[in-house]
Amino acid sequence: MKGIITVLGKDHVGIIGNICIYLAQSDVNILDISQTIVGGYLNMMMIVDLSTTQKSFTVLTDELEEVGKKSGVVIKIQHEDIFHSMHRI
Repeated sequence: MKGIITVLGKDHVGIIGNICIYLAQSDVNILDISQTIVGGYLNMMMIVDLSTTQKSFTVLTDELEEVGKKSGVVIKIQHEDIFHSMHRI
């Protein structure tokens, strides 16, 4: 199962590092990552493999939200199929 993580907020040192440390400790592998910084604001999207984590999706959601709060950004995660359904043209 794959997930889509989005990160939005004012750019500063350590945001990506904090997220990557959390994901590694949670046994979540990053498959792809894209980021853009516009006017000092970070917009990042990650595709992750959730098949190896022992954490429930709810726990991942809550903990990523906390990582975001500590980093001063908003972090959201969605199941890949939900993401695709919501963004279908």
